[in-house]
Amino acid sequence: MAAAGSGASLSPKSSSQTPTSGDRRLLDKTLKRLYKLGELCTNPRLGLRNSPPYLPELVSETTTLLTQVWEPYRGPRGPGGQAPRGDEAKYLRVHIRNLLDKTDRALLLFKEGRDKMFEDTSSCRRNLTKLSLLFSHMLWELRAMFPGGSYQGDTYRVTKPEAKEFWMRSFGNKCFVQWKSFKEQLQSVHAFEEGMESMALKSTIDLTCNDYISVFEFDIFTRLFQPWRSLIRNWNQLAVTHPGYMAFLTYDQVIARLEHYLHRPGSYIFRLSCTRMGQWAIGHVTSEGGIIQTIPQNTPLYQALIQGFKEGCYLYPDGRDVNPDLTSLCEPAHRGKVKVSEEQYEIYCDISSTFQLCKICTERDKDTRIQPCGHLLCQPCLTGWQKSAGQTCPYCRCDIRGTESILVEPFLPGSGQWGEAGEEDQEEEEEEEEDHEDIELVLKKMAALKKFSSSDYQVPRSHLSVPPLPPKNFTTPCSPSPSSRPRTSETQTPEKHSHSSSPAQSGNGARRRNKQEKKKNSSAEYLTEAKSASSSQRAVDSAAAWLEPSSPVKQRQRHKEREERRAGLREDKCDLEEMTRRMSS
Repeated sequence: MAAAGSGASLSPKSSSQTPTSGDRRLLDKTLKRLYKLGELCTNPRLGLRNSPPYLPELVSETTTLLTQVWEPYRGPRGPGGQAPRGDEAKYLRVHIRNLLDKTDRALLLFKEGRDKMFEDTSSCRRNLTKLSLLFSHMLWELRAMFPGGSYQGDTYRVTKPEAKEFWMRSFGNKCFVQWKSFKEQLQSVHAFEEGMESMALKSTIDLTCNDYISVFEFDIFTRLFQPWRSLIRNWNQLAVTHPGYMAFLTYDQVIARLEHYLHRPGSYIFRLSCTRMGQWAIGHVTSEGGIIQTIPQNTPLYQALIQGFKEGCYLYPDGRDVNPDLTSLCEPAHRGKVKVSEEQYEIYCDISSTFQLCKICTERDKDTRIQPCGHLLCQPCLTGWQKSAGQTCPYCRCDIRGTESILVEPFLPGSGQWGEAGEEDQEEEEEEEEDHEDIELVLKKMAALKKFSSSDYQVPRSHLSVPPLPPKNFTTPCSPSPSSRPRTSETQTPEKHSHSSSPAQSGNGARRRNKQEKKKNSSAEYLTEAKSASSSQRAVDSAAAWLEPSSPVKQRQRHKEREERRAGLREDKCDLEEMTRRMSS
């Protein structure tokens, strides 16, 4: 655990105190108010559209999850009863009070608005829509803190590495902190002024409006206004001063607003997506006079707006003549480096493959890291996978919250160096990357993925029948893939990506090419490398040993482990070859 800054350690009372009888009475009161709100918002006269955020659905799901989360603490706690973990009890207490407050405000709107609540354009209905967004944000946060109804707030993974390091260093494993404490820590790394700027920043980050900043809200903010190094500058130009930014707007409200500019194609506005938290939704008027809303995928907002301007889509923010110039936000692309260890090099040599080769297509090099899980693959495979299988990692099924462009530095045998060793002296913050893909998890999807991707974009195939020998490393350019529409009413924008080749030299190239020609194995053999590296915990544990100097004992141990892996490869070879032939046919 990293040392936490001010306010990082919780007092025993706040960290371990079980919810009191007063808290349970507050819960019962909130549940009753939610039930009443559910009855009011399902009145046919209200005519709420069944599109996110749909208040009746939010009330129902909030009630269900709330009951599940509080179940261990609703009755008297016996000797073997469950004790809250970390700041779980404090979070539950703050959350239930905030939820009761927002529910009472919604009920008050119905009481004071009376017949005006049934008018779509009334101020009461607009306020109800804003409260619906708040209910949606609170439900998203509660799900993030209690996935499956069990508290995981102290292990929540922040997507962006720099943001994750900041939170751990400043607040340890706290799941939320008061705004004052958060502001002090953020000002130590990002400069912003007190007063109006500070208040505007709070209104953007504090999605649930409870004067606390949760690790979930922090994660959403840093994903929206990435990259971390220019976080506040990005926020200022995209949210504070940009006329196209719309806070607390829904899908239907975007359409209603843009209908005023149907005569002006290229008019656009953007908002936080309420169906995919941490992503943007951009609505614009097309040249045909229609309105389209898209979600830019795997790219910062400013890049999407710049590209849309070049293509004639995003010209007039909220119908205005002047479109802000965002090119100042563009900086030289920062590519994280992944170094191949000597042990990894040897293991991949044994199976006539390379670490850097993408294990899904076995044609291109890995150039993309999925966040937050960290698995590696090439950009075309990621694009094809997302279009065919949704927003989860193809290896571990973790939600894809972001991506990072990376460069794999191959290990050069005989020199103990990496391909880019002379560049920036092997930046200390970069760590050796484990590559434990489990191909068994994607074999069932590969046939559909290959068929899907081959029809969407054409990629020049390698002239070699097998992957390049270590550490030889080359990539082939790929053309942009077309856009796709998710299951929600918001669509995704296409992504354009290209590769740059980075060849390496090997002193043993001739000998290994001769060895490769003798084997002539099918592509399934090269897929089994990932299976052997990921399907056993032993391989994961041994990754740490790869970072240490060699010794006779360790060499013998590694030799024994490699022999075991080879035996496993031979056993699985026939089955995988047959499966690959079936997929290709």
